Amino acid sequence: MTHALLPVQALLVVDVQEAGVSGERAVPGAAGLLERTMSLIARARRSGALVVHLQNDGAPGAGDEPHTPGWALHLPVEPGPAEHVIRKTRDDGFAGTSLGDLLTGAGVEAVAVCGMMSEMCVQATARTALARGHRVVLPHDAHATQDVPAAPGICEAVPAAVVSRVAAWALSADAEVTAPAAAVTFTAPRVR
Repeated sequence: MTHALLPVQALLVVDVQEAGVSGERAVPGAAGLLERTMSLIARARRSGALVVHLQNDGAPGAGDEPHTPGWALHLPVEPGPAEHVIRKTRDDGFAGTSLGDLLTGAGVEAVAVCGMMSEMCVQATARTALARGHRVVLPHDAHATQDVPAAPGICEAVPAAVVSRVAAWALSADAEVTAPAAAVTFTAPRVR
């Protein structure tokens, strides 16, 4: 990217839960994803930006079934007026939750989105943020997913990095998707 990103007022941390970042079901590159996500959170906190951790409530038997070890958020939360946890049951973090009201109430105009899974919850949440009029920054190295298995007779396996890139590319006409997480800057929202 050849120009500096304008600051965002909120960071949406999508589904960074134990089931997706630890153990044998961890996304490829989970350690790097966690490092970059922790850096984003730390910078957002220091600037007074809103930090929202979205936590998926998976179906019974899923790795993120509520109140199982895989459901727990991996990164620590600092509850308070600038940091929230919002539980969700759908890919879109806005669907059936208080996320939209929280961002509107805080006067948030721009958000950065990171987390998992790129082509599902990250993309769905970013798409709705765009539809609601928010500027969206989707750092290319701060969201991840799993490899897509081969479909015999259709295609070979698709590496997770390619799936993530395609998920971001699908938003690229409207979202800022080429910046690395290190280029994202934050500022406090207008209202608290």
